[in-house]
Amino acid sequence: MEALTFNWTTKDGVPIYGRVWLHPSPVAVLSIVHGMGEHINRYNEVAEFYHQAGFAVVGNDHRGHGQSGGKRGHAPNYESLLDEVDHLVEETRSRYPGLPHFLFGQSLGGNLVLNYCLRRRSDFAGIVASSPWVQLTFKPNPVSVAAGKLMQNIYPAFLQSTGLDPDHLSTISEVGEQYRNDPLVHDRISASMGMAMLKAADDLNTYSGNFPCPLLVLHGTGDQIVSVPAARAFAERLEGDITYRSWDGLYHELHNEVNRQEVLETTLHWMQSKLE
Repeated sequence: MEALTFNWTTKDGVPIYGRVWLHPSPVAVLSIVHGMGEHINRYNEVAEFYHQAGFAVVGNDHRGHGQSGGKRGHAPNYESLLDEVDHLVEETRSRYPGLPHFLFGQSLGGNLVLNYCLRRRSDFAGIVASSPWVQLTFKPNPVSVAAGKLMQNIYPAFLQSTGLDPDHLSTISEVGEQYRNDPLVHDRISASMGMAMLKAADDLNTYSGNFPCPLLVLHGTGDQIVSVPAARAFAERLEGDITYRSWDGLYHELHNEVNRQEVLETTLHWMQSKLE
């Protein structure tokens, strides 16, 4: 499988790293939006799976993540993150014009693709939201929230720890160990980004009504990072072509789990059904 990198610069001057997993004759194209603290090259095996099924795959590192520029864990506001998705969508469609286009988002990325479809554009063959950040499993530390609210106005780039435990990513212990040892991974989130994400999650947590394109929501019932009941309730409140699927006992990163083949095949079959 051949891959190449591309770059762009945001309107506020942040260099963004992107990656394309090429396919010579794809039947569809998938854009991946990754989670908090990680980076797009953690999805190499995911891209390989979809490549074998005839999909081209495109993704990027968020600002403040991976090989993109910017202060680690910092975004000035939520719109800047949606602007990145905008550019990813345009980059994908310029490389593969006219093909059915799917969006896949993990955790924070799941939040982004859901809000992107509701706020910006919905002309997709389908959206896959894996362990989407609709609500955290825990109530954020009130001291941290208070500090974030104060600092987002005084010093928006003020950093705190996300508190993420790598052992909660997967029931496979090696996944957490690799995450800890990955030099491109971090556990930082800025005051402005933290407050923006909590607000964006609240927006999803209170939304009901039409979802304008086909949606597949995935979750492991053992997720200790984002709330399974909140994501399920969100899916149940929606009107439209909505599918919710869960796996007993699995953790946050379903694509890095013991059942990952089944999980990926579930997403593939769902996407293929939208091509018929």
